[in-house]
Amino acid sequence: MDVFTLIMAGGTGKHLSVLTAQRTEAALPFAGKYRIIDFSLSNTVNSGLFDVAVLTQYLPLSLNKHIGTGKPWDLDRRSGGIQILHPYLGTRQDLRWDRGTADAVFQHLDLLREIRSEYVLILAGDHIYKMDYRPLIQFHKDHKADLTVAVISVLEEEASRFGIATLNGDWRMLEFQEKPRHPQSHWASMGVYVFKTELLIRRLEEDAPRSSGHDFGKDIIPTMVERDRVFAYPFTGYWMDVGTVPAYYGANMALLQEEASLNLYDKEWIIHTRDEERPPVKFTEQGRDISSLISNGCVIQGKVEHSVLSPGVMVDAGAVVRNSVIMNDSRISAGAIIENCIIDKEVIVGAGARLGVDGGLSSVTAQQESLTAGLTIVGKRAHLPANVVISHDCILAPGLTEQHFQSGKLESGTTLAP
Repeated sequence: MDVFTLIMAGGTGKHLSVLTAQRTEAALPFAGKYRIIDFSLSNTVNSGLFDVAVLTQYLPLSLNKHIGTGKPWDLDRRSGGIQILHPYLGTRQDLRWDRGTADAVFQHLDLLREIRSEYVLILAGDHIYKMDYRPLIQFHKDHKADLTVAVISVLEEEASRFGIATLNGDWRMLEFQEKPRHPQSHWASMGVYVFKTELLIRRLEEDAPRSSGHDFGKDIIPTMVERDRVFAYPFTGYWMDVGTVPAYYGANMALLQEEASLNLYDKEWIIHTRDEERPPVKFTEQGRDISSLISNGCVIQGKVEHSVLSPGVMVDAGAVVRNSVIMNDSRISAGAIIENCIIDKEVIVGAGARLGVDGGLSSVTAQQESLTAGLTIVGKRAHLPANVVISHDCILAPGLTEQHFQSGKLESGTTLAP
């Protein structure tokens, strides 16, 4: 197919608290062994699209290391393959970083002109979903569209969180509003766009000198709805925006259901990732597991219940992990109790510590308004002392050491930084 794919992976993930303090949202671990960007990359290659560029900006080191040459996705090719595109300060007078999603693409117009593909597929790199893009692209061609936006039906009470499209009976877009206070439709943009390349270049050039947000949702799409042939493509599969702590946690926990909406075991649509060389999971005689996802390299001597563990997590004897997400190479020391927590990579929880055990998760309504939604979140490489008691709704910054804990207890709602 004459399609070039651009994956937008430079988002700050500002609603994910300390989880994105040292990485871009697209690089955040998910479902144990994966990173969020694995889903967009895997969808792309599973759809037969192998000419791909990833646009980065915010804290890209972790993402760059994860993607590497693109080999896990069969993108280490001499022809086509993957390119990592970084923002840069060029020779223009208005030296600056990306001003918005549209401006991020505008900075690389030379590449779009060089590749000369008839169509450009633009994807958000921070959503969880499985989608074959070939029917979308065919829909775009059949409707002789200048732009096609993939949309999904959302609940009325959630519609104001998304870009909302108003449509006619032929799926022609009549109006597009980014996060409207009073949505006129339930069709939400998935951040998946197909453009005619020539027209995309023209619209970006027109937008660049304007006083605008230089954003696809706020500026480019509404302008094109007024001037061009813009259609919506309805998608009915699983799709999740995990850009908030409650959404990220909820999407992980949903995988623990007997019949999860997101099927990670589909041999016909494999989610590829950079798989580290890790030994098998090990359970000692005392180790127990109930309804959990446990990745390779984990050693379980305690009890893990309804939780998601990334590679290399250690749960020592007498420790309990319940209703939690624990990322790579963290250690839950002997006798510690972890409940309703998200613990980032390489964290050490001291022996006998208690985290999040005195509270419950907030209601769905409260989750939408609360950053932590009843969870306690521990940043990357924090080292928690033995026997410390940390209540629910606490946020611990990356890199904390035992010396940062002046008392043996943190009350609910506490944020602790170095």
